[in-house]
Amino acid sequence: MMDFSSETKMTSPLPSNLSPHEGETCDRQTPPRGAGCSWLAVVAALAASLSGLMLGYEMGLTSAVLLQLRGLLSLSCQEQELLVSSHLLGALLICLAGGPILDHYGRRWSLLLSAGLVVGGSIVLIAITSLVALTLGRVIVGMGTALSGTGACLYIAEISPRERRGLLVTLYELMLVVGVMLGFSCSYAFASVPHGWVYTFGLVIPPALLQIGALMFLPPSPRFLVARGKVEKAREVLIRLRGGVTEHVDRELRDIQAGLKEESEHSFLELFSAKANLRSRLLTGVALVFLQQATGQPNILSYASPLLRSVGFDSDAAATLASTGFGVVKVVFTIPAVLLVDRVGPKSFLCVGVVTMGMSLATLGSLTLQSHTHLTSLCKSHTPQNHTHMLWDPNRTSTDMDSELFPTGLPSLWDMEEGERTNIEEEGGVSDSKTLAEMSSTLKWASLISLLVYVAAFSISLGPSLFMASTRATWKWELIKLNRLSCF
Repeated sequence: MMDFSSETKMTSPLPSNLSPHEGETCDRQTPPRGAGCSWLAVVAALAASLSGLMLGYEMGLTSAVLLQLRGLLSLSCQEQELLVSSHLLGALLICLAGGPILDHYGRRWSLLLSAGLVVGGSIVLIAITSLVALTLGRVIVGMGTALSGTGACLYIAEISPRERRGLLVTLYELMLVVGVMLGFSCSYAFASVPHGWVYTFGLVIPPALLQIGALMFLPPSPRFLVARGKVEKAREVLIRLRGGVTEHVDRELRDIQAGLKEESEHSFLELFSAKANLRSRLLTGVALVFLQQATGQPNILSYASPLLRSVGFDSDAAATLASTGFGVVKVVFTIPAVLLVDRVGPKSFLCVGVVTMGMSLATLGSLTLQSHTHLTSLCKSHTPQNHTHMLWDPNRTSTDMDSELFPTGLPSLWDMEEGERTNIEEEGGVSDSKTLAEMSSTLKWASLISLLVYVAAFSISLGPSLFMASTRATWKWELIKLNRLSCF
């Protein structure tokens, strides 16, 4: 058993011609320029980062597409929840088998499989217009994006030189937020187009095909090759990734072998031991990853357009356009966070961001209470329906039929607003009507600003900071897997 008493201890053995003091000095120094990035390493990192673009795109399109589909298919609240959560269900299913797939078939082939799942699931989504087909398609796409998220981070980390590893891994997070912005933007662009949701779902296919084409010509991970016993092939790949410079390839290869040997000597359960404070560090990392999801940011993105529709934006197009600001804010605030996280430190970003997130959510809750928004209004389609007196009219929503068959006695938000307008007209209160309209407009924009502040705070704290922390941890391979798989 090796001693974990030093957090900064390197895994590579010292060459025989170096004294311990000289070897320690070499470990602390930055590798020479000769071991820098080649164009092949950059292209490989960009190709793998397309997985982040596809995942972000799927996250961004959900809320706006939901507005279109709930009116087209007359979806009830439960059916809308099923459609949104089906993407997460697919991610959960692949998580159960994702680890063995990555270890047995390698990172590159796993990315090829995930891109194929995204293409196949998208074809199912656009080929058949039914709740069952849409749910199945979202499950398949969710499986693809979840597997590619883990495989992409590992692939980038394993092909990158040490001095560029953190920067190239955070490229995935940057592509993810760009994908979120594109998802919102494309949803708005096709919001007024007949069957625009079909085009929105289909636009993820080109980047998936591009990733498949690029990966066919890119080398596998050197670390995976060494783990499979193909040391000479791994050496050839490292030479290509380092631009043909062989001076430091042998040392890097020995580092990989030493790291794999160390992993084989220690079990996963040792992460829960008190040795070298591993248990506390693991629990801290798990807590941060959990909070990244439990704070509600994925829910905000998934229901952004319906939420804005319910707080006063008077059309689906207006709500979709307003939700596009979420994607823009994520990109604008993620870029400086990634560039400054090494200088300022992830802890400072986390503290400021989490406090700001809490304040913005408290403000949003107060505004929601002031606007008397009911939860049932969030999933109610405002598209005019052609109602008849038939009990099972196909143009009627399941929510409408449920309310007539099983009345709850609770007035909806829209009935309350209609009653307020009727009372104002009967009383002739023109000034009261203007006051109500001004108050509604103020609450609408205040709610939007609160949501934008929340997304901005998340983008500088729990978003990129965890990627940087995972790449610098001594148990980074396990934490990167845990980070990406637990995101769903």
